[in-house]
Amino acid sequence: MHPILFEFGPLKIYAYGFSLALGFIVGTYLASLEAQRVGLPAKKIIDLSLYLAISGILGARLLYVLQNLAFYISNPGEIFMLHKGGLSFYGGFILATICAIVFLKKEQLSVPKVLDLIAPYLALAQSIGRIGCLLNGCCYGQPTDFGFCIYFPGEGIARHPTQIYSSLSLLVIFFILRNRQTRRGRGPYFSGQIFLWYCLLYSLMRFFMEFLRGDNLRIFANLSLHQLISMVIFVISGVFLWKKKRDLSSRSLP
Repeated sequence: MHPILFEFGPLKIYAYGFSLALGFIVGTYLASLEAQRVGLPAKKIIDLSLYLAISGILGARLLYVLQNLAFYISNPGEIFMLHKGGLSFYGGFILATICAIVFLKKEQLSVPKVLDLIAPYLALAQSIGRIGCLLNGCCYGQPTDFGFCIYFPGEGIARHPTQIYSSLSLLVIFFILRNRQTRRGRGPYFSGQIFLWYCLLYSLMRFFMEFLRGDNLRIFANLSLHQLISMVIFVISGVFLWKKKRDLSSRSLP
């Protein structure tokens, strides 16, 4: 656990914020390069990324605060202490997706095409951001006697390194999506397919990862809020993928 990376007098660089910023910069840069490759305006993709970053942080913080409302009612000043962690991904994902649709329609850009473009880099940015969770000590795992574990200072309990599991899983998702992105001209393809695959893979990963997490409350049938949201997203994206692939197959029949 190393929440503060550097100190320059009164200035402190927090690992959590640094990792989020690094993930955003890397993801935005690579997405802008891909935009140039496929003939989309790179500047618009950069502008979109800024909107996504702001709305994503706001949505993620809002959901986290709602999940821990009793604490934040008693400590309202803590709402703005983002350097301590406390972002709930699905809140940011939902709000950022809505903002992306509004922005793209206003700019008269194809919503599914652009979502396909940014989906792999969203997974990569998340992968980088999870390193900040590890250094900050949030998003921790359940106690375990498994050999591959982590100890947080002053606790003396071996825990699942869920931050590392998540980071590596997201990196795998990034490579899967990038492979589909570079091969989309070789076989049946429809706009929005890569984004739907991101939704499918991430929700599946997150559902099972939650069983190892030790920081999220179980709210229904021993499932966390994130697991319930994951189930909804998995079903919706799976149904859309199945219907679109069925339509493509029926069109290709003689």
